[in-house]
Amino acid sequence: MYGFESPLTGVSIFKRESGKRVKRKEARGAILAAAMLIAAVFAGLFLVGGGRGRMRAGQSGLMPSPASAEAAEIPSWKRAVQRVVEDRGEPVGKQAKVSIPQELRHYNDTRRFLAIQVAEWRKHRFETPQDYVDLAALISRGELAPVKPVSDSYILYGVGGRATGEPFTVYDASSRKSIPLLSQAEIAGEYERVAESSKGLKDEIAALRTESASVSKKERAKRAELQTKIAAKERSLKEVLARKESLDSYYGSSAGQQRLFDRQEKLEALAKDFSGGEYDLSDAGSRKQMKVRMLSYLRPEALRVLEEVAESYRQKFDRPLPISSLVRPHQYQFELSKVNPNAIRMQTPPHSTGLAFDIFNKYMTAEEQQYVMDELARLEDAGRIEVLRENRDHFHVFAFIDGTRPDETLIRQSLGKAGEAE
Repeated sequence: MYGFESPLTGVSIFKRESGKRVKRKEARGAILAAAMLIAAVFAGLFLVGGGRGRMRAGQSGLMPSPASAEAAEIPSWKRAVQRVVEDRGEPVGKQAKVSIPQELRHYNDTRRFLAIQVAEWRKHRFETPQDYVDLAALISRGELAPVKPVSDSYILYGVGGRATGEPFTVYDASSRKSIPLLSQAEIAGEYERVAESSKGLKDEIAALRTESASVSKKERAKRAELQTKIAAKERSLKEVLARKESLDSYYGSSAGQQRLFDRQEKLEALAKDFSGGEYDLSDAGSRKQMKVRMLSYLRPEALRVLEEVAESYRQKFDRPLPISSLVRPHQYQFELSKVNPNAIRMQTPPHSTGLAFDIFNKYMTAEEQQYVMDELARLEDAGRIEVLRENRDHFHVFAFIDGTRPDETLIRQSLGKAGEAE
């Protein structure tokens, strides 16, 4: 499904009191990671960090499409969408007046909401995926459970909204670069193109300098024009040399090549037999569908919570519960942050744990929202989840693996980690 994904959490003004404590939750805004395609020669394969992005206007209203659904499921998915978005004849979403339970409001310590989720990860120390290749390994080992595009009680509405058909890459968190997975032939071809581009640019620069030297000092406009051209060519040459340096860093040694080849083999193994289906990694459309399907997973403990809340909602309102986000690799989280400044960038983003999911409430009436919030508050009071009502039409839900909140000592130790943004 495409269209949008919710941020981890937005900024809210709500406070909550629980017994003698006054809590306030607030997630940190992310330092936006951006990635740009490094020029046509690499065909957009090497991505580097860039500037700040913004949420697209009207993005949350886009109609997602059932990219991960089988053909037989598409009619059911479309019917479920109609039930989600149909006019209720009364205010919905932010226009609906609701009473927000204390459990869904902000903590007084701005770091605590994230710290609790980080503490759960530190408690169990399970692997979180840096990229799609890591995610493929978790799926192959059975650590994550598949979430259907549509069921009797829920629908994936927006999951994988930022997935693209670009070739799969390996994410290097230290350099914030996405490294393309290339074959031996592709590596040789890239080196050849870099060499050709480098030689061509050097020849052009030399010719322009010769021409500039022959121009009279009185012809200032002509000299200025040539200097501008020379500067542009030198910038292009610098980019080409940077591409060669990137190639050398990752593919310049046999050991480096082998590490990347090994990772590519793991991805290919999943693509050949993904729950009985097969994906062609050489085809952009197939790659996109595979990515969306990979993002449609959760850890079993979180899926059980999702199904419990969804079934309760369905029984009450005879509608499927819309789910907008599930597991996210670190790489995908940073890609999402290009259009969503509230998508958290930290060492262990909650969605990368596979324990977090987001419920989309834009089309819910006050009664529907109130019911879901009360159900989530009940689960938090029982110590089974951590939850926040975001100000971007979502409820962020984080499930605890053994159904109990992490120890307070571990939460306090995690406060600093929760405050670290990359």
